Amino acid sequence: MKSTENKYVKRTQKDYPMSFKLSVVREYEETEVSMEALTRKYGIQGHNTIRQWINKFGTFDWQNLTLKPMAKTKDQELLELREKVKVLERKNARLEKELEQKDMKAEFFDLMIEIAEEEYGVDIRKKCSPGQSDDTGR
Repeated sequence: MKSTENKYVKRTQKDYPMSFKLSVVREYEETEVSMEALTRKYGIQGHNTIRQWINKFGTFDWQNLTLKPMAKTKDQELLELREKVKVLERKNARLEKELEQKDMKAEFFDLMIEIAEEEYGVDIRKKCSPGQSDDTGR
C-alpha cells in the first residue's frame, strides 16, 4: 500500500511565465500597491522575488533612484505587443460576433415587416421620394 502524501514543492522564479512577471511589475509601477501586497495577492513565495523582477524588468532605474524612465528591452516590447495583440484579437472577435447578431436581428425584422405587409396588405415601410423636402417646421 503506497502512501499518498502531499509533499511541499518549493517554487522557483523560473516557474513564473515572463508575461506574469511583467504584469506584476507593471501593476507595481502603475498603482500604489506595495510589493508585500502583490506577494500576498499572487501567492508569490519569495519576499524578494518582486524586487528582483522590478530591478530586472522595471521601466524605472530603482537602483540609482532616478525617476527617468529606462529604455525597454526588445523582449519587454515584444511581450507587451503580444499582450496588446491578444487583447485586440479578443475585442475584434467580440465586436464581429455583436455585428453578426445585429445583422441577423435586422434581417429578422425585415422579414417580419414583409410578412406583416403581405398578411395585412398594409405598407409599413415609408416610401420616400427622392425630391421630398426635409421641412420640419409644419
